[in-house]
Amino acid sequence: MKQFSELGIETSLKSFEGDKISPESVLNKNIKVIAFKIQDSKYKDKGNGKCLHMQIELNGEKRVLFTGSGYLMDTIQKVKEADFPFTTIIIKENRRFEFT
Repeated sequence: MKQFSELGIETSLKSFEGDKISPESVLNKNIKVIAFKIQDSKYKDKGNGKCLHMQIELNGEKRVLFTGSGYLMDTIQKVKEADFPFTTIIIKENRRFEFT
């Protein structure tokens, strides 16, 4: 009988590390975006019902950023996997968050 470790199975789920940080806490600051995932939001009645989870680095520390920003979700999905990680600044333009 085989051991589980011999099966060569890897999870496709991404686990992020670091303390949670709000988008407002990183506004106008240079951050490194390492990875992201989009999941159903616990606030189903707001926005598109989805939540963007980003593994970021701020001042050399890994953090996890959660947002319901549809604009950020749409934009980050257009970044090619080969272009991760990348640096950016999140700004607030007309009440929405944007990458610069």
